[in-house]
Amino acid sequence: MEATENKQKSNKLLALIHFPRSHMVAATALAVALTLLLSLFPSEDVEAKRQKQVLELTLPQYPAAEEIFSEEIMAPELPWRQLTVKSGDNLSLLFQRAGLTDRDVHELVSSGKQAKSLTRIHPGHRLDFQVDEGGKLQQLRYRESRLRSQLFTRTESGFEARDENRQPDIQTAYREATITSSLFLAGQEAQLDTSLIMELANIFGWDIDFVLDIRKGDRFRVLFEEKFLDGEKIGNGSILAAEFTNQGKSFKAVRYAGKDGDSQYYTPEGHAMRKAFLRAPLDFSRISSNFNLRRLHPIHKKIRAHRGTDYAAARGTPVYAAGDGRVIASAYNRANGNYVFIQHGNEIVTKYLHLHKRTVRKGQRVKQKQLIGTVGSTGYSTGPHLHYEFVVNGVHRNPRTILQKMPKAKSIPSHQQQDFYSQVEPVLAKLDSYRTTQLALSEPGDSNVN
Repeated sequence: MEATENKQKSNKLLALIHFPRSHMVAATALAVALTLLLSLFPSEDVEAKRQKQVLELTLPQYPAAEEIFSEEIMAPELPWRQLTVKSGDNLSLLFQRAGLTDRDVHELVSSGKQAKSLTRIHPGHRLDFQVDEGGKLQQLRYRESRLRSQLFTRTESGFEARDENRQPDIQTAYREATITSSLFLAGQEAQLDTSLIMELANIFGWDIDFVLDIRKGDRFRVLFEEKFLDGEKIGNGSILAAEFTNQGKSFKAVRYAGKDGDSQYYTPEGHAMRKAFLRAPLDFSRISSNFNLRRLHPIHKKIRAHRGTDYAAARGTPVYAAGDGRVIASAYNRANGNYVFIQHGNEIVTKYLHLHKRTVRKGQRVKQKQLIGTVGSTGYSTGPHLHYEFVVNGVHRNPRTILQKMPKAKSIPSHQQQDFYSQVEPVLAKLDSYRTTQLALSEPGDSNVN
């Protein structure tokens, strides 16, 4: 039996060996085709494995469920409610509008010294409230300005305060103008705001009386800082350098910040612009009469000596001390109305008459440009004005001319001169570069000038 099977296998092998070549090629091709077909249509098990591998490669890897629940889930941020302080508002009213009570006000204000700033709110300030679903204050942001704010955050022990101050971007700007009617109009036409015009007058106020000395054709140039926040202009900074030409005479000033942090204005040579006496003891405005010893008195209608200068101004206009000194009189009489006399050293007395109010008392020490009263019309006066006198050794002198004979202003000390020049020379050069540019643009024949 076994011999018979072996014989059959041998016969089959001999048959295969003697199988025609063409048939062998056909059989091989058929086997390859079957293999490819099986790969295109795999079995269910193979297909399932392949799909699993594809999913593992393409789907994002998420943590296991236990990992998700083990992490802290942050609640969405509570909304903010913004309230702007209006005239007549107080902290209690603002808290009521935010849905809070006086108890909340007390809790916040008593939380620390920084919270006391909330009691000094003014119109235009802003309060941002963040209140939870239970009506409990969680955070308060007090915006005093776009640059200054405080954030109060509730903690387990009360409210914590943190300053949130921002710094603006500083850029330099240049303006120039020629006066045709008044300094104010010229400044406004040059797109200067009121504060910059006043600062310009204050810088040169020791050399120019902006009430009496200004003439048509006077001109000024000014280099100053502009403040920007998020690309928007939010205000002006300091004047860096300026030049004022009055009746053909030019005065130039530059800002210098010493190592002690104190900033003042000086001439390019280092002489302080600030002198012993102001040219005019109040902010410049219209003047009614000049220094004149032979004028007709407006009330008595007689020629009387008018040993001083009258500055016509609106009632309540601030009046300043012309220089440092001591108040030797602050009283009222029928002729002078409310008046103040100030002693400066041993030789000089300045007098301020017809005041509406006096803000200093006899014996008080005062500093230059300190408020001493306001313009009024008390005593022998036909209207609101300041009568100002300058007395040297008992003799009335013209305050418009006597100041030219006063001692010169202090200069930069020798040990600070190197630092002074290194700081101010680039600023003055920049001021002059604008003038050079303007002159070039104004040359005839330049078709690009608008």
